Amino acid sequence: MFTSQTSFQDSIDGDDKDAELDSEEILGSGQKSAQSLTCYYALYFYQSTSLSLVDSSLPPEAEPELRGYISRRLSKGALLGGMGNIATVELSVHEPALGCYCCLLETDRQGDRQAEEEEGGNANYVVCFLGGSEKGLNLFRLELDKYVQGLQSWLCPEVSGLEGAVGPYLSGWYEDSVMHIQRVVQLVQDNVCFLLHAALSNTHMDITGADERTRTDICRFVKAASLQGLVQEESTAASLCTALSEDGARYLLIDCSEPSPRFTNAVSNRFCDGWVPAFLNAAEGGNPFLLRQILENFKLKAIQDMNNLKRFIGQAEMSHYALFRCAVFLRSCGNGDVLLQNARAEHSGQPQGASIVRVLEEFLSEPGD
Repeated sequence: MFTSQTSFQDSIDGDDKDAELDSEEILGSGQKSAQSLTCYYALYFYQSTSLSLVDSSLPPEAEPELRGYISRRLSKGALLGGMGNIATVELSVHEPALGCYCCLLETDRQGDRQAEEEEGGNANYVVCFLGGSEKGLNLFRLELDKYVQGLQSWLCPEVSGLEGAVGPYLSGWYEDSVMHIQRVVQLVQDNVCFLLHAALSNTHMDITGADERTRTDICRFVKAASLQGLVQEESTAASLCTALSEDGARYLLIDCSEPSPRFTNAVSNRFCDGWVPAFLNAAEGGNPFLLRQILENFKLKAIQDMNNLKRFIGQAEMSHYALFRCAVFLRSCGNGDVLLQNARAEHSGQPQGASIVRVLEEFLSEPGD
């Protein structure tokens, strides 16, 4: 069972002072807005113990410092192939410290394996992305790992001319891997509640009239807001991801042909509506790292409520009073429809549990919810 100590109000409220401190910590020391955030990249060719620069956007005085840092990490075996490592580095740039994502890319050169061994080791690459803070970049680790994987098709045995080919790709790491959540919130505004509900309820989407980046952004936002992969398969969270409601054929239709997207068959609830101000405030402040933290808090609170419902249903099998408490909880949490969808799937093979779920569904369908 996955539990969280983050309460709903603690997650989305808090006074202005606390919000400012959290925002600065996530974004990076000395940075007040992601709009003014300076980002860098560096790509190195790595063979045996030799590390040579391929391409970098760092100032000339800072790049050797980063190279020295990476060399020390490699000598300690701290960089594993295909797995990103995030830390804080201090370089000769205007920021006092930067979050640094580093990943060792092992090239697949089976035909040259013997030659590589004779030359003193495999020829690989190390890619680095720098910007924001360590805490901020950690929130986007999966996106950064996936973005780095996109480099594999560019890397070849010959280093000559490689910087001209991969430079534009490397320079887009921040826009692609970090900014997509903010772009979606700025696009849909108050309607972000519909996307949050679609993510929790496993609702299918049909997006029309959108360019490829917008379509991809929306799909990535919903995937990031869902609970899939957050906990183990046997958990209540995984049950929610695989459950389909009785009206499972219903699609959320999103028409992006106009500047303000139109939503059809849109569904929300008080739980999702309650998070809208937090998303809009963070998007207005231009802090995509804080937006991602809010999204993670949103998911943690949903999991906490699912665990509470699971416990209440277990108690309700032995007590009518516990059944009443369970019904009151479902009505007050504002997320009863989603929680019951999950509970219906989880208890489908348990006659007593399924009977309790039906009673709760009847209770929620009564006026006053």
